[in-house]
Amino acid sequence: QVQLVESGGGLVQPGGSLTLSCATSGITFSHYLMSWYRQAPGKERELVAAITTTGGNTNYADSIKGRFIISRDNARNTVSLQMNSLKVEDTAVYYCNAAAINVYWGQGTQVTVAS
Repeated sequence: QVQLVESGGGLVQPGGSLTLSCATSGITFSHYLMSWYRQAPGKERELVAAITTTGGNTNYADSIKGRFIISRDNARNTVSLQMNSLKVEDTAVYYCNAAAINVYWGQGTQVTVAS
């Protein structure tokens, strides 16, 4: 059974930091492109960041470039998203995504940026 379990969300003030983690099981993690998506209320789900199988290449949405860092640990089957200088507009449910021949999603974790 494939599982992607996000953690680390919560409430943070503008300018603060959070680190999201996604623990995976049931997949050969090192074979999967890993990504973080987010969906804000009333908006479509959007790609935030992606990292290739070896971690050698990353891609970021323009809106978070320079503030967020995606990383992966193939030994621990986890992917993380370090989020710095958070803004109110970063408020959303953040989802972990694993993509190869199949695509899998986590259940999401809420990030709320508010004073």
